Amino acid sequence: MSTNLTPLFAPEGVVVIGASRQSGKLGAAMARSLGPFSGARALVNARRPEPGEGVYASVAEAAAHTDAPLDLAVLCVPAAGCADALAEAAAVGCRAALVCAGGFGEAGEEGLAYAEALYRVARETGVRLLGPNTSGFFAPHLGLTASFVPAAGQLPAGEIAVVAASGGVNHALAFDLVAAGNGISLGVGIGAGLDVTAADVLEHLAGDARTTGVALHLETVPDGPRLVEAVRLVSAVKPVVALVVGRTDVGDFARSHTGALATSWRTTRAALRQAGAVVVDDERELVDALTALSRIQLCPDPDPGLGLVTAQAGPGLLIADRAGSDGIRMPELADTTQGALRELLPPLTYQRNPVDTGRPAETFARVLAATATDPEVDLLAVYALTEPDSVDLASAAQDAGLGADSPAVVIVGGLPEDVAEQRARLHKAGIPALTGPASATNAVRALVTHARQRAVPTQAAGQEPAVSVPSGPLDEDAAKTFLTELGIRTPERVACADRADAHHALHLLGGPVAVKVLDAAILHKTEIGGVHLGVRTPGELDAALDAIGPDRRYLVEAMAPPGVDLVLGVRRDPVFGPVVLAGLGGTAAEALADVAIRLAPLSVDEAAGMPDDLAARALIDGWRGGPQLDRAEFGRAVSALAAALAASPRTAEIEINPLRLTADGLIALDAVIVPTAAPAQDR
Repeated sequence: MSTNLTPLFAPEGVVVIGASRQSGKLGAAMARSLGPFSGARALVNARRPEPGEGVYASVAEAAAHTDAPLDLAVLCVPAAGCADALAEAAAVGCRAALVCAGGFGEAGEEGLAYAEALYRVARETGVRLLGPNTSGFFAPHLGLTASFVPAAGQLPAGEIAVVAASGGVNHALAFDLVAAGNGISLGVGIGAGLDVTAADVLEHLAGDARTTGVALHLETVPDGPRLVEAVRLVSAVKPVVALVVGRTDVGDFARSHTGALATSWRTTRAALRQAGAVVVDDERELVDALTALSRIQLCPDPDPGLGLVTAQAGPGLLIADRAGSDGIRMPELADTTQGALRELLPPLTYQRNPVDTGRPAETFARVLAATATDPEVDLLAVYALTEPDSVDLASAAQDAGLGADSPAVVIVGGLPEDVAEQRARLHKAGIPALTGPASATNAVRALVTHARQRAVPTQAAGQEPAVSVPSGPLDEDAAKTFLTELGIRTPERVACADRADAHHALHLLGGPVAVKVLDAAILHKTEIGGVHLGVRTPGELDAALDAIGPDRRYLVEAMAPPGVDLVLGVRRDPVFGPVVLAGLGGTAAEALADVAIRLAPLSVDEAAGMPDDLAARALIDGWRGGPQLDRAEFGRAVSALAAALAASPRTAEIEINPLRLTADGLIALDAVIVPTAAPAQDR
């Protein structure tokens, strides 16, 4: 099937099958929406043809009376008739189709049969199909509104594309983006995604010079690896801002802590970040992020510095406070910068960063220029109310040289009409303008996140030969032996076949020791009383063995020094394939879901950055004199474990819980390796 979506989104001609004169009908709404389209347009209504009015009985008849090719067919017929209508359209050369109607896979067995028939025709004819269950798409620069929402035809052309799982969200985001002073290059509602998916549209947008930023909304992911590659393709040339639905959806991965924590929502967000997207929490944040990122981007930088100039102290404090809570660096300005500001500002104003100008004066542009050019400032945020008698904010920003070469966001406060006028002028100059401190901090966070993500080295994963997991079920001793092959340290231990072996192991290792049941079928030994710690004497050993039970194998292991417990695991996600998860160990990590997730395989450098995602990372950075994580050691362990799973299709997951951080480094205290029920397909 063709990968070219030009016939869908930029057709020479459009035919509406099922066009109607009844205003409440889908066919009437589509015919009306497509009226302004500058290309060829044809209407088909088999029941009520009116050739004199341009309404024909068949697609063939319509094509015969149309000068240009009819590339796109808009199907406004019930689900039962869509397959036949698509076949009729394909027969006269249509190369793309839009199906808005419902009644397919969501409508039970009968609807599923309609969907299968429709998809079969699409595959056999090579027609690319958008929908069903979508309100359509729009390309304002072409005057092409293939949507039954009337207001979509009034959206202004611009540089931001919207790719949304839902047709309704597609429209809602487009309207919000326009309300924020932006224009739309393309807006697409995927709907059921029977053929064309978000990945297809993203690949199309990667080469669209008109688009400078992409809004991506996801509900489900049919093909994780393909989506990741599509996001990676687009984000390499233009920013992608992604909103993922499903925060409250807890996946059913009950067999291990790793599975319980790595829910579909978290995994999807992590995969998108790893592919280069800026992931946001809500639609407001998405709009603010794209308002900025579609106009300016920072150079790749792991820790960009933010400068803030405010004409009103209170709003400036709100922005600075939020930036600090987001972990954005606000450096003190250089002495030379502060010296320049002293010449421009009243003596009682704060000038170290943030810079409080008091009521802005004619020196405002020079204040902006001095702060923006400070050697530690990579991004400038400017807040001011509209005060025409005091300063013209848009003119001051341009006079200061702000824009693509001197990245800045400007926050304008005031009456809506005054704000709109200033915002339009700033946007025309390529300077993103926001309204309100909250929107400003959303934009700043997106710009900084984008710069940080692009600063991660692109070192290829899997440069060293991966160590494959041994076949068959592995007990803890065998699992730890495998970990040592990966370079992950484990405690001294002895696998014991009976009580006599256990007593010999205690004598060999000395106390204290941990005594555990040794059985590959038991994933959580503590839950069945299979773990006893701090055993020092033969009597304590006998008590532990009695509690574990007779006719068991035992593992006697030297106790590890104290430290901070982590959990590290890799598993096969049903959508994205091999993924790796890391977090603080214990029940708190599960309850708070404070975890970092990456797709596997991944490089040592990528893996070493995972702890930065953790809210509780201070606990592994020498908290109150405790041990400090060696990021390079951690990165090597994670990368090796991820590569091992990727190279072992018969392994479902590997978990180290806990992986203890001690003064001497990392040591794996427990390990579980779970085989797949059947050989997994390579991903």
